[in-house]
Amino acid sequence: MKKIEAIIKPFKLEAVKEALSEIGIHGMTVTEVKGFGRQKGHTEIYRGSEYTVDFLPKMKIETVLPDNQVEAAITAIINAAKTGKIGDGKVFVWNVENAYRIRTGETGESAV
Repeated sequence: MKKIEAIIKPFKLEAVKEALSEIGIHGMTVTEVKGFGRQKGHTEIYRGSEYTVDFLPKMKIETVLPDNQVEAAITAIINAAKTGKIGDGKVFVWNVENAYRIRTGETGESAV
């Protein structure tokens, strides 16, 4: 099993969710986060004062999948989230040793 974590632009969340749903992935956790990478924020003017916005709003999507679904999920996320502009985000993949479903006691891939 693998855990996929994707950091994307907020307006791309629905497109990514639909892309994952189309390939049969329905479970995910979504968190509103802030951060910056190479774009390093931007400068804005508020009430006549200039200030730098370092941390930009992003969405973090997390899902744990069987190994046979991982490549399709990564491709779906990248295709749905890509705008071709700086700040599109990143996808990270981790090995998951085990999973446990609290309600039923299932373990491993059946718990996912």
